[in-house]
Amino acid sequence: MSLVETPYLTSIQVGLVKKLGVKNASDPMDRPWSTGFFKEPVEASIWLGKTNLEGDRQADLRHHGGPEKAVLAYAAEHYPDWRQQLMNPALPYGAFGENFTVVGQTESSVCIGDTYGVGDAIVQVSQPRQPCWKLSRRWRIKDLALQVQRTGKTGWYFRVLQEGYVTPKQPLVLINRPYPQWTVMRANETMHHRTTSRDQVAELAELPLLAANWQRTLTNRASRGIRVDTKPRLIGENE
Repeated sequence: MSLVETPYLTSIQVGLVKKLGVKNASDPMDRPWSTGFFKEPVEASIWLGKTNLEGDRQADLRHHGGPEKAVLAYAAEHYPDWRQQLMNPALPYGAFGENFTVVGQTESSVCIGDTYGVGDAIVQVSQPRQPCWKLSRRWRIKDLALQVQRTGKTGWYFRVLQEGYVTPKQPLVLINRPYPQWTVMRANETMHHRTTSRDQVAELAELPLLAANWQRTLTNRASRGIRVDTKPRLIGENE
């Protein structure tokens, strides 16, 4: 169930790729890297295409972006706790690399395959977000990506079913919820946080609206009887 009657976009952020750092810097945090993590808010309507918002790009297209990860969403409800925990009261929306900061939804209320109308567009939840090491580097907190994954406050990705203009403050109107039993939180737990039965892993893997990369990983795990890792894996996504 949503946290408010109708969730909405409180903020939209986009960012192009930047090259940062200094060659041979003594601190690894200061060495050269490329990222699209630094995102700025937009105030007016913006075009949402099949793979990106206009003006938004990713540095590493092997792991980031594409149709299954066209938009990263993150819950505004998480920000007060993070601001306190990270001792950064000014932590802005977009701090976790998200394009959509959403009021009224969290990982426990959003489900795989949820389809929403927002502005002129139609979007569908494809998978949970797996935090990238670049989140840690952006805020110079070595274990921040691990903290995010362990808390389950990861965010989630949308694929775009219908392109169109979207605007901050617009509602996310639920059109269809085919898998109410598979919240983003439960999918995260099945992938990362505890040893689960093969049946549960296989059930998640068989969801046709789950992103293909998650389906492959989980199908392989179920078929081989591999136990779910309790140590989070950090990969690059949407940065």
